[in-house]
Amino acid sequence: MDDSEAKKAGRKAPASDLSEIAAHCAASNLLDFAAQLAGLAEELKGIAAKPIAPLPTLVERDDQREASSG
Repeated sequence: MDDSEAKKAGRKAPASDLSEIAAHCAASNLLDFAAQLAGLAEELKGIAAKPIAPLPTLVERDDQREASSG
């Protein structure tokens, strides 16, 4: 189908142009995705650099258990 037939069929651009547009969109999407991954990698580096502090745990002493049970 040539350009004139494509216009008669209602298409605004020939198929070769549409595939080129699709390729540009895919490349743009991949670049956006790569930028998001790079941002996440930077955040993970920051998180990994922070030391992990142990969470305090509640431990009942023996004398406290005896007082509460009696």
